[in-house]
Amino acid sequence: MGKGGGCVPSKKKHPTSAEDAAGTSNNTAPIAADEETHATPTVTESSENAQSVAAALEVFIVFYSMYGHVEKLAKRMKKGVEGVEGVEAVLYRVPETLPDEVPKIKAEELAVADAILFGFPTRYGCMAAQMKAFFNSTGQLWKEQTLVGKPAGFFLQLGLWLMGMDVLLQLSFFLPLTSLIYVIVFWTAITQLAHHRMLFVPIGYTFGDDMSKIDFIHGGSPYGAGVYAGDGTREPIEIELAVAEHQGKYMAGVANRLSQG
Repeated sequence: MGKGGGCVPSKKKHPTSAEDAAGTSNNTAPIAADEETHATPTVTESSENAQSVAAALEVFIVFYSMYGHVEKLAKRMKKGVEGVEGVEAVLYRVPETLPDEVPKIKAEELAVADAILFGFPTRYGCMAAQMKAFFNSTGQLWKEQTLVGKPAGFFLQLGLWLMGMDVLLQLSFFLPLTSLIYVIVFWTAITQLAHHRMLFVPIGYTFGDDMSKIDFIHGGSPYGAGVYAGDGTREPIEIELAVAEHQGKYMAGVANRLSQG
């Protein structure tokens, strides 16, 4: 297992219900397919890049995904970010703390991001240990106030315990409960941003009325995109992916406006 904190380039993954509980992989290649391959960013900017009018703003989408649900949101979010002219999305996975960790980049490389979207599954009402370990590795960035003023947001995955109840009972019980869980998870995560003095950017209700539909269970909230994974076999549905894409585009627009002063 590698040492130290940071995040790792994300990889293409097709989860199955047979995936083992550890959720580890030996594939170390960055996301390919419809995703561009991005070199590890550096804090050094060439004079040519500095003078280039076409230089793109960068929104980092930094996530941890054990079964692939959060990764699917991240990829759709990337599409939203790059729907805004002049803004580019870069996908990164935080280090795996379980065995067979893939190579990683260091936390200080967040310094070059113009905005950051953090995604993770939940564990007992909090972010997964892998994401918390990554935040714990950003102490030097906090000391140097490197991330002060950077816009940031969250997207996440929740489990859902159905118990075989009638659909109407599921909706009447779980919608208020899961809304409360969303609030708890997001607000415990926001403390990470507060200590870095980053700017929390929720999406509010900018997605439209569909996000408020209660005739079926779905992820997503005014705080950010989300997906219900159930026992790990449920895949993100279109509305959950659409909210993720919207969040990416929304964050890209915020980063764009901030860059223009």
